[in-house]
Amino acid sequence: MICKASVMQLKPDSHEEYRRRHDAIWPDMVEQLKAHGAHHYSIFLNEKTSELFAYVEIEDEQRWAAMADTEVCRRWWAMMCDIMPSHADNSPIACDLTQVFYLD
Repeated sequence: MICKASVMQLKPDSHEEYRRRHDAIWPDMVEQLKAHGAHHYSIFLNEKTSELFAYVEIEDEQRWAAMADTEVCRRWWAMMCDIMPSHADNSPIACDLTQVFYLD
């Protein structure tokens, strides 16, 4: 497995809405995430700074990157762009993190 982590930002007044939308994640989104090799996907919120930390284990970099080209992912981004900073294509502005330590 390949460990991936990133940070994103959430608009300060959108914490509950972000949770609500993820609590109601679409079944086809979950299906596509799994089909693109995602496992153990977690997102954490720092409520003081509105910073999001995302962690996912993937099977393959190319397969994971292809997730961004799916129709369901594009719909998800469009739905989320009103509560978090996003690029012109509605993808969330994210900073990938480099793993520097791992304990098994």
